[in-house]
Amino acid sequence: KGNGAQNLAILRHIALNLLRREKSAKCGVKARRMKAGWSKEYLLKVLAGK
Repeated sequence: KGNGAQNLAILRHIALNLLRREKSAKCGVKARRMKAGWSKEYLLKVLAGK
C-alpha cells in the first residue's frame, strides 16, 4: 500500500532498458517506443529480447 509510484517507476525503467537493448531498428529510444506502440510484432520482439 502506498508503493504505486515506485512500482510504476520500476516498470518504466525495465521498459526503457528493453528498448535500449533492441538494436534491430536504427533509431532512438523514442522512435522505438512509438514503433512498439504501432506494431504488435515489434513489441513482442522487444519483450522477447531478440
